[in-house]
Order: sequence, then structure tokens, then C-alpha cells
Amino acid sequence: MSRVGERIKEARLQNGMSQKTLAKKLGVAEKFINEVEMGRRIAQESFIEKASKILKADFNDVSMVVTDEALIEENKQIKESKINNTKNKKTSENEVWASAFSSVLKNVPILDYSLSNNKGFKELPIHSNKVEGFAQDKVLYLEIQDDEMSGFRILKGDIAFASLAKEPSNNGIFLVDYKGKRAIRQIKLLGNSKALFVSNGGTLLTETVNLNEISVLAKLERLEIKL
Repeated sequence: MSRVGERIKEARLQNGMSQKTLAKKLGVAEKFINEVEMGRRIAQESFIEKASKILKADFNDVSMVVTDEALIEENKQIKESKINNTKNKKTSENEVWASAFSSVLKNVPILDYSLSNNKGFKELPIHSNKVEGFAQDKVLYLEIQDDEMSGFRILKGDIAFASLAKEPSNNGIFLVDYKGKRAIRQIKLLGNSKALFVSNGGTLLTETVNLNEISVLAKLERLEIKL
């Protein structure tokens, strides 16, 4: 469980609120709340701010950083849980895919950081001419190439569902091009002209950069852990 998810769960329970009730107030699915609390989904800044108001709790001091030991244990628990629950999930997964195949599917490419080397694809359903709420030509999967963001539970070999983007948003996690190097970084906006690059490969590192010196290429929307 991430610190963000842990704090949200604590505040929810203190308010005597179920995941279903909180999800309804936030306008999201109950499954989304569960995944955030379990640390399986990255909570965006807008979601955290809205949850903070509803739960009357301050999450601004919550760091996304976890230790290597906690990261290893968390991944181990997630993997064991997925393996143990595979049989129970087969029926529901078959129902989901049956629904998906009844509509049009898009082959979403799996790319490396160059965005040119295709390593395969994953099929996702198209609804209202969009994939996961994004324009069909703006979605992709990124194969994580290093452990520079391991403190964010983003490890080499994982893949992340992403959308093409040109502008950064505060506290979002992006694929960026800076000084000829492409990397995954969290971006914290410091004003109209500067931003803070945040990475964590076991040690938290920050770098202040000028916005006009970086190129934002894609925003990570969802991480899929590779088993």
C-alpha cells in the first residue's frame, strides 16, 4: 500500500465511510478507490485534492516515496494476490473480454522511450471513438526501461498506459526529453517558467529545470505490473 492510499483509507475509515460511498462522492468507480488504497494506481493531484476536501484531511504532506524494502514487499504481495486470485477472476475476466470483443478493438502499441520501436501491442476496446477516455491516436503503452522511478513503484519491465501530451500538469508523471535524454519523471510546477523534476531509484532526487528546455512527450495514466 502506498502512503497516499494508506492515508486516504485511514481518513475514510475515520469518517465511517465505505469505499462505495467515497467513490460516489468523488464520481469514480469503487474499484478505482480500492486500487488507489492498495497502491496499484497512481492518484492524480486533482483526485487527492478532492478526496482531501470530502474526507476533511490534509494529504499535502504525503510523499509518494517508498523504501526499497517496502517496494519489494508490496510487489511480492501484489504478485501473490494476483496468482492466488487467478482462478476466481477467470469468470469475470471472460465476461469483460466478451463485452470488449463485441465492440471495436484497437491495437495499442507497446513502445520504448524512443516512441518508435514497437515491442508488441495490447487490445483495448473503443467506446464513443475513444480508448480509456482518450483519442484513439493519442494512446500507447510505455515499456519502462530502468529503475529510476522505483520509489514510485515503477520498475524496469513494467508497462504503463499513457497518453501523448505536450504540456505538463502539476505532480503528473511524464515521459520527457531533456538535454538529449528521455526519461520518466514526476513534474512539480514551480511557476510559469520553471518546474521540479523528481525521480527516485532508491534515493529521492530533484532537479529544477526551465520549462522551455524540456519536451513533454507522454503522460503516464496507469501502471501495469509485469508478473
